[in-house]
Amino acid sequence: MDRVILDAATLARLRNGGRQVAVCDEAGQVIGHFVPAAPAAGADPRLPDISEEELDRIERESGGVGRPLDEILADLAKRA
Repeated sequence: MDRVILDAATLARLRNGGRQVAVCDEAGQVIGHFVPAAPAAGADPRLPDISEEELDRIERESGGVGRPLDEILADLAKRA
């Protein structure tokens, strides 16, 4: 396997709290993914790799609105 030596600034950005990072070219096209060798201390690998900021953004965009489970199940029962 080839090795790429990183400068300190790039290394700091890739560490990103021990989470996976998409590596992109200047045009924003994903050229690969960086996966840290070990999860960050206290990180739970069973949890999705999504930041609190991203969760907040998703909630804001959706209006924080969902449907109750009984309503979803009733809709599914109608389709069966």
